[in-house]
Amino acid sequence: MKKIVKNRLRETPIECIGGAPVRKITLLLPIILACAVAVSASAAKTENLNFKPQFVFKDRNGKTVSAPIVDEYQKKKLVYPAAKVDPRVNPKLMQAATIAQERAHAHSKSRCWHYVKEALLASGVIDSRPKTALAKQAADELVRDYGFKKLSIRDPFAAPLGSVLVYSARGSAGHIEIRTKNGFVSDFLSKTPSRRPLIGVYAKG
Repeated sequence: MKKIVKNRLRETPIECIGGAPVRKITLLLPIILACAVAVSASAAKTENLNFKPQFVFKDRNGKTVSAPIVDEYQKKKLVYPAAKVDPRVNPKLMQAATIAQERAHAHSKSRCWHYVKEALLASGVIDSRPKTALAKQAADELVRDYGFKKLSIRDPFAAPLGSVLVYSARGSAGHIEIRTKNGFVSDFLSKTPSRRPLIGVYAKG
């Protein structure tokens, strides 16, 4: 008795251009599409990061020029060193710094020596009003008549709390200020010292 063997049709995968099976391409399509979307998104993000809005204007020669618009503030704030307390300095000078701060304006009134005189007198560190008119003359008068001494300091930020800083200026009155905990004060407050040439830092014991 002969065995009857049924012929089974072999499933032959349908070929496409290049000989790649359709099934394999169908499986790869989602991956290809996902990669394409990722690359597109990355390119768009990079383009946005690199794009900076420009301010277009004409210079005095009539030429059209442009400059990038800055829309972010500096993230890191400048931190200036705080004044240190020197136990050898008369505490009344620190009180003078506080008094000057309370009376100071936001901007200069060109009366620095007048305001420093008033603060020194109100704190009791001096017992009479200085007579010199110009701020740059204050150094000699404070040493000569009020017992101040010049400190061996050239960096205004290193001046101890309450010390008096005197500056010269060619052709002008100069400048004078008192070192505060976080800056300098005369007739106005400032976080930074004067840019004028420093005559010296003075204090009284």
